[in-house]
Amino acid sequence: MLGSSGQAGDSADIFESSVNLEDQLIQQGYNEGFKDGVELGKAEGRDVGLKTGFETGEELGFYRGCINIWKAAIEVEPTVFSARVQKNLKQLEELADSYPLLDPENESVQDILGTMRTKFRAICATLSVHLEYEGYPKSTEGTEF
Repeated sequence: MLGSSGQAGDSADIFESSVNLEDQLIQQGYNEGFKDGVELGKAEGRDVGLKTGFETGEELGFYRGCINIWKAAIEVEPTVFSARVQKNLKQLEELADSYPLLDPENESVQDILGTMRTKFRAICATLSVHLEYEGYPKSTEGTEF
């Protein structure tokens, strides 16, 4: 059946190279796709990080500006705000001071920011002042009836 030239073995080698070629092309396509995905992922991650970081910094700056204005009013007239407002203002300032600006991966950043928002709303409600940071979505957005 098999000759000395090994023709049956030669035909098996032909098919094996076709199967290997397909595997090689699949692996090459995977490697190229993975490389492109990593590059795009880094670029998108950088863009999202910059946007999120800017928005957070803007919101923190808004709260810090309000704190500074209210503290300046207290320096001019110490009895301008009630003891309750002054206590809440001090707590808001402590939260702003404790915000980990240089450690964005700190798990407490969202908790601190959420507490700051709540404390700020409490101060505004006590003062009967309507101040609201317009950079983050309001609770009424997205709830249309």
